[in-house]
Amino acid sequence: MKKLRVAILFGGRSAEHQISLLSAKNVVNSIDRDLFEPILIGISKEGVWHINGDSLKLLNPDDPKQIQLGELGEEVVLSHNDQSIIGIDASESIGSVDVVYPVLHGTYGEDGSVQGLAKLAGLPCVGCGILGSAIGMDKDIMKKILRDGGIGIADFFTFRKGSNRNPSYEEVVDRLGHELFVKPANLGSSVGVSFATTKEEFEKALEEGFKYDRKVIVEEKVKGREIEVAVMGNDEPIASVPGEIMPKSGWYSFENKYVDEDGAALGIPADLDESTTKRMMEAAVETYILLELSGLTRVDFFLKEDGSLIVNEVNTLPGFTSISMYPKLWEYSGISQRELITKLIHYALERHEQEMALAR
Repeated sequence: MKKLRVAILFGGRSAEHQISLLSAKNVVNSIDRDLFEPILIGISKEGVWHINGDSLKLLNPDDPKQIQLGELGEEVVLSHNDQSIIGIDASESIGSVDVVYPVLHGTYGEDGSVQGLAKLAGLPCVGCGILGSAIGMDKDIMKKILRDGGIGIADFFTFRKGSNRNPSYEEVVDRLGHELFVKPANLGSSVGVSFATTKEEFEKALEEGFKYDRKVIVEEKVKGREIEVAVMGNDEPIASVPGEIMPKSGWYSFENKYVDEDGAALGIPADLDESTTKRMMEAAVETYILLELSGLTRVDFFLKEDGSLIVNEVNTLPGFTSISMYPKLWEYSGISQRELITKLIHYALERHEQEMALAR
């Protein structure tokens, strides 16, 4: 059987560039090469696409803060006409592509941008579509949809850069309390996230958040256990068992996630009773459907002391490093990372086939 040619995209313009490289390293090592022929495309921080051949060329591959694209191959673009990769220098096709696999976290990859490009090119794309990706990326819009759908969320304010309609610090504290999380609306991996307990810290946190986005979310601190559930599928999504994040410091920071190997303990499965486990799995699928998600997503919860559930956020292209929660949750269920990647590619092909069958 002919191998499917899979264009694996990694790097990118996002502040999560390094995390993308870490995830891509694991995906490339795990993909089933009996079924797929990976076409590796590294995207620079300036947004230029470079063909990487069939092996990753990374500098400092084991250092989350120093990892970077190494030797850059020929500059390429994705053709909208014949589903092929075109070399810029010779303006010739390097070969056709059967499916796009974005291992891109954050903006310009997880927000619907690459998903739209793949759709214009008529190619299946692993993960959520344009709408689901955009909703999942924007914490402001995501929270409003979940709230209106009856899903529990942390109370929040939205700040817009340069707006004279932003609430005052006193208004925020009056409603949310003094312990505040400040986050760029469109970013992940805890990049640009700050915890503030004073007005001075709050103002610095807003300044930091606005470095990454023109919209910043200010949330109340929710006291509860951090539980994550992996979801995959299209029309009939399925949920993994819940897993628990137990950070060494006060919250799950970038350092705890990627730099300090002992920064957080992962409890898989989470120590929950059967009823709570079932309730969380059902809530994860309900969230997935409500937000128009498909392919794969990780749903992050807070489990409060009274047993109520709060959706913290969703991650439509979750970290896929060797220690990331998403693949490890499925591993516990007996699905290896190799098999998981195969399933995700097949979900993309399935959804593309359904969309192509629609009347035009």
